[in-house]
Amino acid sequence: MADKAAKLGTGRTGGRDATTGVIPGRFALSVGKPDTRPPEGWSWTALSTLAQLESGHTPSRKHPEYWNGGIPWIGIKDATENHGRTINDTYQHVSELGLENSSARLLPSQTVCLSRTASVGFVLVMGRPMATSQDFVNWVCGPGLDPHFLKFVLLAETEALWRFASGTTHQTIYYPEAKAFHICLPPIDEQRAIALVLRGLDDKIELNRRMNDTLEAMARALFKDWFVDFGPTYAKMEGRSPYLTSNLWDLFPNALSDEGVPEGWEEKRVEDILELAYGKSLPAKTRIAGSVPVYGSGGVGGYHNAPLIDGPSVIVGRKGTVGSLYWEDGPCYPIDTVFYVRPKVQLTFCFYLLQTLGLEGMNTDAAVPGLNRNNVYRLPVPWADEAVRRAFDSITSVLRERMRRNGEETRTLTEARDLLLPKLMSGEIRLRDAEKVVESVA
Repeated sequence: MADKAAKLGTGRTGGRDATTGVIPGRFALSVGKPDTRPPEGWSWTALSTLAQLESGHTPSRKHPEYWNGGIPWIGIKDATENHGRTINDTYQHVSELGLENSSARLLPSQTVCLSRTASVGFVLVMGRPMATSQDFVNWVCGPGLDPHFLKFVLLAETEALWRFASGTTHQTIYYPEAKAFHICLPPIDEQRAIALVLRGLDDKIELNRRMNDTLEAMARALFKDWFVDFGPTYAKMEGRSPYLTSNLWDLFPNALSDEGVPEGWEEKRVEDILELAYGKSLPAKTRIAGSVPVYGSGGVGGYHNAPLIDGPSVIVGRKGTVGSLYWEDGPCYPIDTVFYVRPKVQLTFCFYLLQTLGLEGMNTDAAVPGLNRNNVYRLPVPWADEAVRRAFDSITSVLRERMRRNGEETRTLTEARDLLLPKLMSGEIRLRDAEKVVESVA
């Protein structure tokens, strides 16, 4: 496999030579060398002289032995879910045999990847050696180019990347354009310093994301233990030591009833606990102004100037991505491809209950996946007494409040990064001023 590893100066992309045309970007990237005057001490430089351009490939799916090996292989899903981040693992892996029998190459850690087809403009940095599909152009940076500086240039030039693309059916950045990329570049030490400032903001954003993932997992685990597995009751029946505080431990029965639920609990239906209300149609052209998030079954799909409901809210995918679930702290606008929850008990209980019902497997429509709320309403639910549910709400509300604060901080950090990014990449503001902005939001 060693001869498949890419080295600077040995890249293979094939196809036509670099285009001789010029398509200027907005800040620090261009197809061809533009007439734009660079900041003092910076220079427009052909990216091909700084980094080796590499293509990707997909090993044949007809050979199972080419897949499920130990080599991470980046596809579009990896890019859309990790945009702007360093990626350390992937959804799919190829084998050494798959690498040897395809045009895919093992690219080194710190390779910068840009999606070039259909989903144009998603940017990643490899955290370890990986291969990619043909949907990417990849740069193995030489000593004169910091890979994270290149990543931030590509992030700043998202709009320009779409202008660099062409095609009638699907927009694609073709290799003649990619081979002609020029980058506006400061000296390597300044590149690293700029990247360090921006990475500091990204690291804080990533820390908040991971913290929220952990808090969410804690809430889900608590619901499952109490209301699905009946953990405290089973622990009491088996004579195990309490693993909750005494005030919580005492809320749970010591045995199960003949129905298989903790004694004193009953069985209800989902319709006794919540209502799934239909979202309202909202034309796509109106989802471009305002600050109110518009929710479809795939999540936030734009913004509106007025809410349909006030937060907090729980959104449930009805058409398309059946059973998708979202918690929204503030006002929002659920469209007609989703339901929103009108709770009859604590909203936190409704949210975590819905996660346990397997809604994603309840599609009832043949053409477009759909969720019938009447089928959901009929599902049985073990029903604890009010004291247990209130205790669960008290704990999870604290967790969700922490998640909300982390989300607010992330939005502030993201706004600061998005403000600094184009200005740093264009040299409009210099490092000292950028560091002051970072200090003000840290």
